[in-house]
Amino acid sequence: MVHFQQILREYLEIHGYWVLFVGTFLEGEAILIMAGFLAFQGYLQISSVILTAFVGSFLGDQFYFYLGRLKGRALLKRFHVLARKFRQALKMIEKYGSLVAFFSRFTYGFRIVLPIILGITSLAPRTFFLINLASALMWSIIFSLAGFLFGKSAALFFDDVGKYEHYLILTLAGLITSAWLFHLYHAWNMKKPARMRLARIRALHVLPVDSR
Repeated sequence: MVHFQQILREYLEIHGYWVLFVGTFLEGEAILIMAGFLAFQGYLQISSVILTAFVGSFLGDQFYFYLGRLKGRALLKRFHVLARKFRQALKMIEKYGSLVAFFSRFTYGFRIVLPIILGITSLAPRTFFLINLASALMWSIIFSLAGFLFGKSAALFFDDVGKYEHYLILTLAGLITSAWLFHLYHAWNMKKPARMRLARIRALHVLPVDSR
């Protein structure tokens, strides 16, 4: 067990921050929470975890924003998933304005889509830059500390958290997966009326036509 922990520590010290950077650049709440817990265990530094997540998240949304600005309309025509979410995103932008840029990374299902769509709109790049800066900092602190405080909470119940490290990692992974599944189930329920309308339309189209 000690040998395995030493290998894990050495691997994370060399590659952990790069993996975290790529994960937060793409999306990454789950990997960031896990990194926060590993920081509590001493495999990573919590300050470095927050900094890495901040840089990865900030640069990720900047990339998606400029992708929307340069290629957004072409992406809407090519990717149907993006086109389907376009109207929903526009409603959010109309309702909340530039605040959408701040909360985009906290919005399940729109983490990547919203910056792209904001890039298509008339939102000034400088405004997005400043909002993205503040949002990325808050996001990285909240989710890093969520994992770190999970470890702190476990320490209240176990004298030696290291002995139960594997079980705690599995528990944390299970909690993250459960939250993800809950979001999927909620999104599926929200789309139920639309699916029922589509089913009725399809049923009407397949009904035989009376030739009398």
